[in-house]
Amino acid sequence: MQNFETFLLENLPHSVSIHPTYEKALQAMLIAGGKRFRPALLLGVVSAYNSLMLESARHAAYAIELLHTYSLIHDDLPAMDDSPLRRGKPTLHVLYDEVTAILVGDALNTYAFEVLSKAPFSDATRVELIRELASNGGLNGMVLGQAIDCYFENKPLKLDEIKILHTNKTAKLIAASLKMGALIIGNEVLGEKLYDFGIKLGLLFQIQDDILDVTQTSSEAGKLTNNDENKNSFVTILGLEEAMREANLLADALLNELHSFDENLQSELSPLLTQYINRHK
Repeated sequence: MQNFETFLLENLPHSVSIHPTYEKALQAMLIAGGKRFRPALLLGVVSAYNSLMLESARHAAYAIELLHTYSLIHDDLPAMDDSPLRRGKPTLHVLYDEVTAILVGDALNTYAFEVLSKAPFSDATRVELIRELASNGGLNGMVLGQAIDCYFENKPLKLDEIKILHTNKTAKLIAASLKMGALIIGNEVLGEKLYDFGIKLGLLFQIQDDILDVTQTSSEAGKLTNNDENKNSFVTILGLEEAMREANLLADALLNELHSFDENLQSELSPLLTQYINRHK
C-alpha cells in the first residue's frame, strides 16, 4: 500500500481559512495510519484485471478511505462510543474539541464524493461509483447500522438482528469496496459476486473486532478496548467461545470461496485476505 500512502499524502484536503486548526484537524486522522483495508480491496480487484487502471483507481480508493475515516471520527464522539483513542492516536474530539470533530467528519464525508466526481473515469462509471459508495455508506447502509447500534445500546438483540446491524454498519462498505473495483474494470457480474463475498467478509471482520476488543489491550488495538459491554457485539451476545466458533466457520467458508476465484484475483487478494481472515486466531 506504499504507493497508495504516497497518493494519499499528495491529495490531502487543503483549505484557505482563517481557522487556526481546521486544516490540521482535517488531515490528522488520515495520516494517523490505519489498515487501509477497504482501499486495498478495491485496488486488488483492479490490479487483477487491468493494472493500467491502477492510478485512476486510486481516486476511488481514496474516496472510500475518506468516507471510512469520517465514520470513525463520528463513531468515537461522546454521543456515540466516547472513545479517546483511534489508530493509536488521540481522537479528534480529544485532540481538539467535539465541534471540530463533528465538522471534520462532515467535511471528509462530502469530500469523498468530490474526489469521486473528479476521478478520471467515464461519466457513467463515475455515477456508478458515486451511487455505490453513497448507497452503502449512507442512509441504507453504514449510517443505518450506526443508528441501530446506538438505539439498541443496553437493549440486547437476537443473533439475526445483530447480523442486520453489522451488515449495515460494517459489511456494506467492505462489500462496496470490492464491487467498486469490479465496476472500474467494467465487470458488473463480477461486482455482484464480490459484493456478496464482501458482505460475509464484513461480518467476519466485525466478529473479529468484537473478539479482539476483549482479548487485546488498547495499545495493541490502537483504540479503546473492553468498551462494548453495553453494545450488541457478537461477544456480548454469544460469549467469547461461541463468537470464536462463528468466526472460524465463517473464515473457513470465505477461504473456500476465495480459492474458487480465478487465478489472477486469487493472486491479488489472497495475501491481504488470508492475513485478515485469520487475524482472530
